[in-house]
Amino acid sequence: MKAIILAAGYATRMYPLTENTPKPLLPFRGSTVIDHIIAQVNALPDIDEIFVVTNSKFFSHFCEWAKTAPSAAKISVIDDGTSSNETRRGAVGDVYFAICEKNIDDEIVVVAGDNFSTYDLHEQYDVYRKTGCDTICGKEMDDEERIKAFAVALADEHGKVLDLEEKPAKPKSNLAIYATYFFRRDTVPLFKKYLDEGGNADLIGAFPQWLYTRRDVYVYKMNGECYDIGTIEMYEQLKGAC
Repeated sequence: MKAIILAAGYATRMYPLTENTPKPLLPFRGSTVIDHIIAQVNALPDIDEIFVVTNSKFFSHFCEWAKTAPSAAKISVIDDGTSSNETRRGAVGDVYFAICEKNIDDEIVVVAGDNFSTYDLHEQYDVYRKTGCDTICGKEMDDEERIKAFAVALADEHGKVLDLEEKPAKPKSNLAIYATYFFRRDTVPLFKKYLDEGGNADLIGAFPQWLYTRRDVYVYKMNGECYDIGTIEMYEQLKGAC
């Protein structure tokens, strides 16, 4: 299994903190944001390589970090060739870029490089293995207005996705989906098909929304929290002692 960590954003909402430092490399709880993700990924039993997809602006930053990053699995940094927020490939675009660039023909786990989670990623992996199906990660949320900013899934009693909609105006459930995904080996070629059909390259949740209508997708309900570090306020709140 290969891991793809999405770290090609420019985090303009967090300027000046991220003007010259990529968000995943900000100091965070004694290390960096991405180091916490790497630790979770390394705890999975089947990971043999980790691909960190970044942009031309921050490529050298991640290359320096990778030299000493604490990881049992090999880390490869990929430059997606973009240099500004306006020219970015988007999250799905970067997953597909990594697949093509590294000729990935394997299962993949995709993780957003700016998320901090307290749940055990191995639990989602276990659901993926048990079902044998592509698996997304969700959490029940009571705030109806807040959930409209997420992809929202409706699932049956076994966790099979019955409906999935990115940022719905009228959510059909309270199950918000976060940016951690396990995809089967035979799902990987479908990223090309999705993009060729005009799928949204920017929103990572749009791909599983397209996918569940074509094959079974299951949702793991997390036992913990997942935070998108999207603002300076959220970063300051979460970072703790560094």
